[in-house]
Amino acid sequence: MYAVIKTGGKQYKVTTGQKLKIEQIPADIGQEIILDCVLMIKSEERVIIGQPTVYGASVKTTILNHGKHDKVKIFKIRRRKHYQKHQGHRQRYTEIFIKDINFNDSI
Repeated sequence: MYAVIKTGGKQYKVTTGQKLKIEQIPADIGQEIILDCVLMIKSEERVIIGQPTVYGASVKTTILNHGKHDKVKIFKIRRRKHYQKHQGHRQRYTEIFIKDINFNDSI
């Protein structure tokens, strides 16, 4: 069984017991959060696709830690204009553990 969730403007395919790095969520480490924007659920016998989300579906997660990804270096140059710009960026993330995928099976 797996689900497709949307968080932070991105979509992720998740299964129970999976660790995942998503866009930063303002919550404490060890806190349980429920992601309710579930776009699709695939169980053993059928596929449920939401319009746009699956009604009554949720994914229960636990926050493991917060951090920053590796630095991305940005270099801009205009040829023959004597213009160079150096810049760097480190995106923040939240690592979560997928505990359970819940949905109403009577639908």
